[in-house]
Amino acid sequence: MSKHAANAPAFLKRPLSLGLRLLLALTLLVTGGIASAGESLNAVATGLLPTLPDGRAPQQMLALQDQLLAVEGERAWYLGKGEQAWKPLQLGKTPAHALHGLVRYGDASWLLVGEGAGQANRLDQVTRKGDALVAGQSLPLPSPLAQAVATTLDGDLYVAGVDGAGKRQLLRRPAGNGTWVPAPMWPGDAAAAAMQAQKGALYVVDAPVAGNAQQLWRWTTDKGWVSLPGMDGTLVPGSLRALGQAHLLMQVRDRQGAVNARTFHTITSAWATVAGSGADAPTATASWGNGLAWASADGSLHTFEMQTGKHLLGWMDWTVIIVYLAAMLGMGAWFYFREKRGNTADFFVGGRSIPFWAAGVSLYATNTSSISFIAIPAKAFETNWQYLTNNLIAVLGLMFVAVWIVPLLRRLDLMSVFSYLETRFHPAIRMLASALCIVMQIGARMSVVLFLPALAIATITGISVVWSIMMMGVFTIIYTAMGGMKAVIWTDFVQVIVKMGGAIFAIGFIVWTLKGGFGEFVATAAMEDKTKLFDFSFDLTKATVWGFIFLVVFDVVLTFPKDQVLMQRTLATKSDKEAGRSIWAFAAIMIPGGFIFYGIGTALWVFYKNNPQRLDPLLPIDATFPLFIAAELPPGVTGLIIAGVFAAAMATLSSIMNSVATLISVDFYERLAKNPNPRKSVLFAEISTVMVGLVAIGLALIMSRYDIHSLFDVSIELAGLLGGGFAGAYTLGMFTRRANSQGVAIGVAASIVLTFVAWWFKLVHPYFYLAISIMLCIVIGYLASLCFPAPTRSLKGLTIYKQDAV
Repeated sequence: MSKHAANAPAFLKRPLSLGLRLLLALTLLVTGGIASAGESLNAVATGLLPTLPDGRAPQQMLALQDQLLAVEGERAWYLGKGEQAWKPLQLGKTPAHALHGLVRYGDASWLLVGEGAGQANRLDQVTRKGDALVAGQSLPLPSPLAQAVATTLDGDLYVAGVDGAGKRQLLRRPAGNGTWVPAPMWPGDAAAAAMQAQKGALYVVDAPVAGNAQQLWRWTTDKGWVSLPGMDGTLVPGSLRALGQAHLLMQVRDRQGAVNARTFHTITSAWATVAGSGADAPTATASWGNGLAWASADGSLHTFEMQTGKHLLGWMDWTVIIVYLAAMLGMGAWFYFREKRGNTADFFVGGRSIPFWAAGVSLYATNTSSISFIAIPAKAFETNWQYLTNNLIAVLGLMFVAVWIVPLLRRLDLMSVFSYLETRFHPAIRMLASALCIVMQIGARMSVVLFLPALAIATITGISVVWSIMMMGVFTIIYTAMGGMKAVIWTDFVQVIVKMGGAIFAIGFIVWTLKGGFGEFVATAAMEDKTKLFDFSFDLTKATVWGFIFLVVFDVVLTFPKDQVLMQRTLATKSDKEAGRSIWAFAAIMIPGGFIFYGIGTALWVFYKNNPQRLDPLLPIDATFPLFIAAELPPGVTGLIIAGVFAAAMATLSSIMNSVATLISVDFYERLAKNPNPRKSVLFAEISTVMVGLVAIGLALIMSRYDIHSLFDVSIELAGLLGGGFAGAYTLGMFTRRANSQGVAIGVAASIVLTFVAWWFKLVHPYFYLAISIMLCIVIGYLASLCFPAPTRSLKGLTIYKQDAV
């Protein structure tokens, strides 16, 4: 036997041993994540409140904004958050025994009161002034109600109870309407023990009836009243409240008499017991902060509040993130030293040498930002797959773009898509459109793309929002400025692999943790219709097929020509045929990509239905996927998927930076500067890239100090108010031969003004601004063009018509 043959077994054992060790390590990591799934994430802070001055237990407790009211006999006291002693409260003409509840309606607090014992006949608006509770406006009920409870839903006031004839009543007072109207009654004969609104639905816990367990009911406009899983116990009066965006919190007494707080997740319809929330025979309960306050029979007053935990990243996670960021810098440096750019075409459109498939992947990476990476799974988790219909219909719109629009613009060898507006109409239209695009991309898109994922990651992991913004922003600036369009496209390619790999692993991990595997996953999702795709109804308030067709026509087909960020990838391909193929590649990736991200949402729903204790009630719904990443996945994998979130943001950021730098350089510098040359233009573009990135970082840091929801809404409104008119200009230029510069200028100006009127008077939802602006520009611009002479310049290569074909 030769020496090599003799050593062969030992040689084979080493890689086999290494492979077994890696497999064992991976198994331990995954099973470690599964083991933790049985533990609760709901941290609880308990405390004691001062006892009442007479030391007795209150008979009733009510929450008045950030104050607690306690009633004992005919006396009342109040206690503010952080105060150390109760103060006497004068109730005026209202006897203490006549208080039946308190509800927030509009911008005021309303007491449910009545003159007779155990009956309520009106709601009184109340405020505390000094040591007195002062009543204002009164809302009489149609008839006195026993066992009365009240809540508000979407601005409407609801009151339930039993009238003098023993008949159950549910009354609704619509917002802005002074009359009570009957509302649909929940099934059965039991009265309401408690009523609460949460997440667009009305919830009722019916009163206990001898021999029957209390039932939880939910009412929505779509489905009416639906029976929900029982609480397996008896509700403690006064303890039902909403918590966060999707939870109900209450105290429940089990069959053995023990009282604990329980949460009900309204999306998965799953119950969870809050660890450390046991209560000793509570006599009165009310809302308190992010939890409850209750009184024991001995007069002691207790509190517990839910707390959000932080899931700090370990060294393995940070290693993965650092390796990813270093790889992005390395790619930028490689293209910088390899290309030795000498002209703007290399920097802005990669020398027009990008393969169509790489451009298509880059289009997908740019179009699916970190907002999509977080928000799409959250939407599927909350609802179903109906919004995926938009992706499927968008593919049809992209086919039209690939055949008619992109080849036309690619044949013109543009670097700025707004050059078309100059050639077809007038230089002033081009420069104004380009300037508005720059403002919107930096102010309304880049800053939001930087800030939202940083906020979501910071909420879960404890990484500073500032550090997240700085990491994503600075690294993106460096590799984009160094590598130009080639670095942007090829880093996009890597980033798609990173984020899609992390997404697929997350789905596989969840399915693997289920006892029934993939079969249980499919059966559980199908049971609640979580994979429903198409809605062919004509209800414009819902996500219907017809609504998405309307959206795709205006938000994909007609706006694609003016989207410098997307069009620049097609302009970087080798020919007009390659440009069209890049759109086909984009469309081909969009469908499986959509199913993957919506699949994450469904997988999260299945996971948290089986593990409701792993949810954090205080986090927003949009933080569901980040929470899962931080709390459930093994070390290292968490870092990989957070790198995927960074990758989604950085792909979009790098694309916008390069595109905005292109517009600044081509549309302004090269037109306004004296004697520009290619080297100066490239240097100016590199400087512009850095400055654009720094401005976006600054705006994102400013956003971190203000209300993100209002700023995000403003960004959507700005895109519709300022961007629609110029999309209409492209439509007029490419699809009509009669449109001229005067008519288009009038159409653009009129569309912006009239859309602002719609915004000022709040005539429609902001999401319709873009479509309205485009339609106004097309109609007014074409009619105005008829008032001026037809274009005399050559339209060769500028329209879709055969007589203008090149």
